[in-house]
Amino acid sequence: MRLGVLDIGSNTGHLLVVDAHGGAAPLPASSHKQPLRLAEHLDDEGAVTAKGIAALTDFCASATEIAEDKGCQEMLGFATSAVRDAVNSHEVLAHVAEHSGVTLEVLSGEDEARLTFLAVRRWFGWSAGRLVLFDIGGGSLEIAGGTDEAPDVAWSLPLGAARMARMWFGGDRPSDDDIRELRKQIRAEIARDAGHLLRPGVPDKAAATSKTFRSLARICGAAPSGDGPLVPRVLELETLSGWIPKLMELAPDELAALPGVSPSRTHQIVPGALVAEACMDIFDLSELEICPWALREGVILERLDQISVITRLR
Repeated sequence: MRLGVLDIGSNTGHLLVVDAHGGAAPLPASSHKQPLRLAEHLDDEGAVTAKGIAALTDFCASATEIAEDKGCQEMLGFATSAVRDAVNSHEVLAHVAEHSGVTLEVLSGEDEARLTFLAVRRWFGWSAGRLVLFDIGGGSLEIAGGTDEAPDVAWSLPLGAARMARMWFGGDRPSDDDIRELRKQIRAEIARDAGHLLRPGVPDKAAATSKTFRSLARICGAAPSGDGPLVPRVLELETLSGWIPKLMELAPDELAALPGVSPSRTHQIVPGALVAEACMDIFDLSELEICPWALREGVILERLDQISVITRLR
């Protein structure tokens, strides 16, 4: 069947059209994305602004037209932390539904981590053994780990790259003291519940997904996306730690010139790098393998599993 997956993230709205059936990997057929930057379209009270709501609604309406043109039988629409954490979340969802016809499901942070873990588990397979996962989004950081397809532990922290950029990098470059304080806060937030992941022991495979991790891996020497998804890509802690002081000194246009960095995300690179470094350091991981599958694929796979169960029951 052909599915449309509408992913409303904190940075980007992304419609992915896939041909999918049980027992096979989802095959991308079409992709449409647009920068929404919802995590940065927040007022002082934490509400999505009228401009942000309008941009989101327009994107959902256009995505619906594209999905219909591409022959999608079903649309799966979901939103993550930017909408989830907004104080006017219900107003945002109601406006989108009324003016675009799209009903968005707001995923909890735990569900976001769980579904991303499912996708990464399916990608690497059972031979990965005990798997741990890190996903830096625009608004939140997801962490999960376990030996099965459902993680034993999964949680979400408000440490997304766009959120950190808005809070700490909104004006002039932060001072060294500000960077030290940000680094301290990030590490304290991650370390607070680190025992959930550390108690079972050293993982057999440590993986990461998301645009932020892919960009950092590319900066640190990983293969370009043009080489295809099957090429192994790794982010090494030692290399990343060496790059962070350099990244802090670069101007936005210099950051945009780095491999794998989108011009619209240059302001997120340093906070994203600080979060990535903290994850690897606190959990004593010398490297993370980059997985090309993430939350969207997890949503698709779970839906296919549900369809298979319904079909069998019939």
